Amino acid sequence: MQIAMLSYHTCPIATLGGKDTGGMNVYVRELTRQLGAMGIHVDVFTRSQDEHVPHVLHDLGYGNRVVHVRAGPEIPLQKSELVKFIPEFANGVKEFSEQKGIRYDLIHSHYWMSGVAARHLKEKWNCAIVHMFHTLGMMKQRVGRSAEEREGEYRINGEYEVIRLADRIIAATPAELAQLQWLYQADPAKISIIPPGVDPCRFYPISMDEAKEFIGVPRENRMILFVGRIEPLKGIDTLIHAMALLRDQGFFESHPFSLYVIGGEMDGEELITNTELLRLYEIRENYQVENLVTFIGRRAQDSLPYYYSAVEAVVMPSFYESFGMVALEAMACGTPVVASQVGGLAFLVQDGETGYTVPADDAQALADRLSILLSDNQLRKSMGEKASEFARQYAWHTIADRIKSVYLELLNPA
Repeated sequence: MQIAMLSYHTCPIATLGGKDTGGMNVYVRELTRQLGAMGIHVDVFTRSQDEHVPHVLHDLGYGNRVVHVRAGPEIPLQKSELVKFIPEFANGVKEFSEQKGIRYDLIHSHYWMSGVAARHLKEKWNCAIVHMFHTLGMMKQRVGRSAEEREGEYRINGEYEVIRLADRIIAATPAELAQLQWLYQADPAKISIIPPGVDPCRFYPISMDEAKEFIGVPRENRMILFVGRIEPLKGIDTLIHAMALLRDQGFFESHPFSLYVIGGEMDGEELITNTELLRLYEIRENYQVENLVTFIGRRAQDSLPYYYSAVEAVVMPSFYESFGMVALEAMACGTPVVASQVGGLAFLVQDGETGYTVPADDAQALADRLSILLSDNQLRKSMGEKASEFARQYAWHTIADRIKSVYLELLNPA
């Protein structure tokens, strides 16, 4: 079986924590690796953003490749600019397949722009399209708090087009299925609910003292953690406010915790141009919690199990998450999660069992749950054990097997 995996706007092997790198990158990379282990050949096509990076890399194992396709200037671009280079990208994918003499049996596209590219390829190859949106423009429009956070009509129109063309859509949760039905009138008969996975060989509980030694913090430091992109929808401002509320209540006098924020770049041009990061710095200063909240920038994926294991809670105060892979990874490492009750997080975090869910944008509710969790060692231990056990059902080999079943169903219709 030959699969063309499309990840147009972001490379699956890029460093996490940047503006357009996150759960989708992990999903494409880990699914490709697992499919390779199952004997399925996958080429992942992504737009080249750096002329100095080889255009073909074998970083995913099992003979599977990441192919960086020239489409427009080989530099990072805004998503609104990327749209006009989609046809050029699709042509580059066609040229690669012709040069290598490969006929792909199926296209698996990720994010709406890849789905639009898949349309051009389907016309050429006459094969089925499996698509996963990862996030939905209409949902971002509903929860965005400013014009900059809301999506343009070009994306909504593109999503409608992909829904019409795709032979099968993969939804991460029942919530996403409902959103596709209610907001886009998608046919539920061609939607399969298959969540993302986690690698239990990489994400598992590590002794806290060993984890702290690895990341270079003293054993006596007690921490909570945020991991994700630095953007308004992630709700980091709400978390900073919650830290200020806990400080005002005197909580940290008896429970000396601090917050580490992983994501974004801490120096160079990105720090200067990332308006959300600068806004968060200002909020931290206004609440006078500089000694409680530390931004540490991007971290390699391989280091994340150590960070998850070194902290006593992971917090996801998002306004919107289609799934929430950070929560799954943290739980696999035996760390309880406090998350907003939105999207996939409402299904993933078992309230009162593996962590807590709270209303989005409610700093007081978030502070109250953190206070309960961080002041009770036995509760954290119990929740962490349940979280690790719960996460094991999402092992990538199980998820990839379900994806393979979708492929086979489309390739061998009854």
